[in-house]
Amino acid sequence: MTEHSHSSRNLRRQPKQQRGKERVDKILDAAAAVFDEIGYAAATTHLIAAKAGTAIGSLYQFFPDKAAIFKAMELRHIDRVKRFWEQTNTPEIVQLPLGEMIHAIASAAADLFEHPVSRVVFVQFYTTRQIFQSIDESMTQEAINFMASLLQQRNLALSQGQCSLLAEVCVHSSNAVMLAALRTPNLQHRQRLMDEIEPLLVSYLEPYVGDAQFKDVMKVMICPHCRSAQLSKNGYRRGKQCYRCKDCGKQFV
Repeated sequence: MTEHSHSSRNLRRQPKQQRGKERVDKILDAAAAVFDEIGYAAATTHLIAAKAGTAIGSLYQFFPDKAAIFKAMELRHIDRVKRFWEQTNTPEIVQLPLGEMIHAIASAAADLFEHPVSRVVFVQFYTTRQIFQSIDESMTQEAINFMASLLQQRNLALSQGQCSLLAEVCVHSSNAVMLAALRTPNLQHRQRLMDEIEPLLVSYLEPYVGDAQFKDVMKVMICPHCRSAQLSKNGYRRGKQCYRCKDCGKQFV
């Protein structure tokens, strides 16, 4: 999925040249700034065009109204979030010590929200839900599923229900702190709030998927062929950890 794959399908005219794509990016960034400054209701396409430094006619070449602009922002944000999930749900990150794993995920999330479009879409979702056309609560559930997958990989002894509950608490609590941080105009206080997300999650998750539990995962695994517990790691296949049984010599994921 490319940076423009979703949003381009909703444009009045699809930009074919790089200059056109850059103009669309400028319009979306300008719209984010305008929505952030005065809110969606007070924003107009003329204000957005002025902020983007482009003629109103150029804006209308791509977007018929501000609702279409915001929908393109939603879809751009969805693309970024899905890339964020793909890039962080990897064995290399999951197998880090818990504090380092949470730091890697939190850092990637902070980079995501450095972009004005994603930052504004996130805040508007919790403050002006009625303007959304593409994002709903299902995206929050996808975030919970993403987190539950990480937890399950760290502790196979946890049930799916346990992982989902832990993930739900992590997602809702971190979203609440993130929302408070992004809404504050004081950048220093914003950073202080965001810095507290990591220790919050680590403290909560330590009893369930901390380093001791993660190291014990191998002890509860057995070979599906001969039921031996004598296993060794044997590389990766399609992004998943592979194992080799020391007794029967067979390999499995």
